[in-house]
Amino acid sequence: MIVSTLDMLGDFEFVETPNGFEALKMLPRERYDLIITDINMPDINGLELVNFIKKSENYKNIPLFIISTEGSANDVKKGLALGANEYVVKPFKPEELQKIVMKYLK
Repeated sequence: MIVSTLDMLGDFEFVETPNGFEALKMLPRERYDLIITDINMPDINGLELVNFIKKSENYKNIPLFIISTEGSANDVKKGLALGANEYVVKPFKPEELQKIVMKYLK
């Protein structure tokens, strides 16, 4: 759903991975303009992924969003404290996500 929502924005390439571990393996292969993660993933959860990316000199400046059903104030606070630029709670309106993404990709 996220890719189809963002595909409407224009000519962007998307790379999807099934879990956090695969995402970490993909990072050094290409240059990414934006990273979107969920919290609930097998192997390495989204918070661990955010923590790694934001502590890495190579990746810390890449805008990173968390999109998750974990939407308590504590969850949002924790995700943002780890360095996520945005935290979007599911369900969300496609237009909301598109607007946030364009803010970072302009």
